[in-house]
Amino acid sequence: MKTIKSLTEAEIAELSTLPNEWKWTRLGEIHILKSNKHKGSGEALFYVGLEHISKDQGTLTKDVKVDVINTVKNSFKRGDLLYGKLRPYLNKVYLANEDGVCSTDILVFESTPSLNLNYSKYFFLSYKFVNDMTHNSSGVNLPRVSTKYLQEYPFPFPPLPEQRAIVSKIEQLFSELDNGIANLKLAQEQLKVYRQAALKKAFEGELTKKWREENPGVEDSKCVLNKVKSQVSTQSQNKKIQDFQYDEVPYGLPFKWNWASLSDVSISITDGDHQAPPKADSGVPFIVISNISSGKLDMSETMYVPEKYYENLAAKRKPQPRDLLYSVTGSYGIPILISENYRFCFQRHIALIRPHTEISSKYLYYVLKSPLVYKQATEVATGTAQLTVPLSGLRIIKVPLPPAEEQQAIVQEIETRLSVCDKIQQDIETNLEKAEALRQSILKKAFEGKLLNERELAEVRGAEDWEPAEVLLEKIKAEKAQNGRK
Repeated sequence: MKTIKSLTEAEIAELSTLPNEWKWTRLGEIHILKSNKHKGSGEALFYVGLEHISKDQGTLTKDVKVDVINTVKNSFKRGDLLYGKLRPYLNKVYLANEDGVCSTDILVFESTPSLNLNYSKYFFLSYKFVNDMTHNSSGVNLPRVSTKYLQEYPFPFPPLPEQRAIVSKIEQLFSELDNGIANLKLAQEQLKVYRQAALKKAFEGELTKKWREENPGVEDSKCVLNKVKSQVSTQSQNKKIQDFQYDEVPYGLPFKWNWASLSDVSISITDGDHQAPPKADSGVPFIVISNISSGKLDMSETMYVPEKYYENLAAKRKPQPRDLLYSVTGSYGIPILISENYRFCFQRHIALIRPHTEISSKYLYYVLKSPLVYKQATEVATGTAQLTVPLSGLRIIKVPLPPAEEQQAIVQEIETRLSVCDKIQQDIETNLEKAEALRQSILKKAFEGKLLNERELAEVRGAEDWEPAEVLLEKIKAEKAQNGRK
């Protein structure tokens, strides 16, 4: 292996200024890159692949395990530093707590008394390092950073006691930061529970109990069902309104509420065309399940079908304002309320529910988002590898139907609560972004020599093994030369 040339004065002048006792070096000058191989003898060994290292975390996933090794792998020892050179933007770094073998796309740096590899691990996790590795990798589908570029990369090298103190300070600050992040994520989960609880209470009549006391003269929702029944054409839908027996329904309802099937309150329930549509460079957007998986209609990436294909579709398969889309395959149970007059068509994994004009489409949208409907959808879903809610099952799902005026009141109560949730959710997401920015700010200060305060610096300078980085660097070079490691 060729000797790694030290940084020139001109190159150092272009880098940030370090404290006096630090020194800029090339990463390969002080890190020993191991070349030990395990030839694949069929032994059962602790194995780390790239998929076993968590992105951005410096930790292993729960999937790592002992495995039978039949192909050539890199060997590592406890205390070695592992770095994934494939897709460097994934930021896969791990300081080994055990002996084992790893993928050949993982570089192994040997533990040495002159360098704290925990310090190196955090340097590898810093944004600037990850960004530089990413922008200097080669390959389209499988980009890799070259070992040469990595070895020649500038590395800020402090005295050994200061390395230890910096690692300790980073871990202390990260621990506090992680506790804060854990609390934010807990709040996110609690928000999800609250949203579902609000919907549950809404459709049990709890949110509008006072409203009913103040509005005793509203029509029973059976009047709505009778209006629907009288307007249903047997030619278009061929169904009749059901009178549910009490023992068939999920729970008792408030006075003047009634149970109805989803089919009862809909003009039509259908899915997309079951034939593969013809593709076009432009025309009418064709929506697939991934376009609604986030809970919103995401049109950023869509395919197109010819205008003629759209025009030939049945009217009930052409979405209109007030219609509801409902995912029925994979991540089933996600409703979307169409509020605009926008032309598009959709695949068969999505159902289109067209509410009757007597039914509030927003009310029905929130019912479809509720745990009540999701539970029923799960009960009727079929399939093994991927569950699907059949249209026949969707049509018989039971929904609570209050009087028309109370539907509007329920929507208002729900949206008042969910708007508060949305504001809290936005604040949480903002604080999570700030936490990640703070994490990177801590690392940036650490590798500029600005993380430790004067008291902490005075303590490390009094350590028995304290010596300027330049002296330590010369020792490392001498040790590497003596051991035949260039």
